[in-house]
Amino acid sequence: MEPVIQEEISGCGIAASATLAGISYAEAKRRANALGIYAADPTLWSETAHVRKLLRELGISVSPKETPFESWGRLPDKALMAIKWRLEQGKPFWHWVVFVREGGEAVALDSKKALKSNVRRDFGRIKPKWYIEVTN
Repeated sequence: MEPVIQEEISGCGIAASATLAGISYAEAKRRANALGIYAADPTLWSETAHVRKLLRELGISVSPKETPFESWGRLPDKALMAIKWRLEQGKPFWHWVVFVREGGEAVALDSKKALKSNVRRDFGRIKPKWYIEVTN
């Protein structure tokens, strides 16, 4: 699985969905926009409904619940994670990343354009709040 880089400053949910579906950011954005989902909408990174809707459209099945993060070893083989979780004026916000364990290696695929590497192994620096298991 390869990371997809977000092309908009607030497009991490679209990029994470594209990563899971194996499509380009442009294609995921086109499909998201057709569903009324736009990167500029803050609910894309403060609620799960829009990302869940886009994932359904892309044929990606996920758990109906968010599971609190306990440890890297307890994560499923594929998950959508909320990192950089914070409250702004009482409302939660986060950055979406994809966790994947393949061939004995675990990585976090981070769509942020400014990163030196979008395939992250620096788990001590990543502080997940919760995750959504990807079931297919």
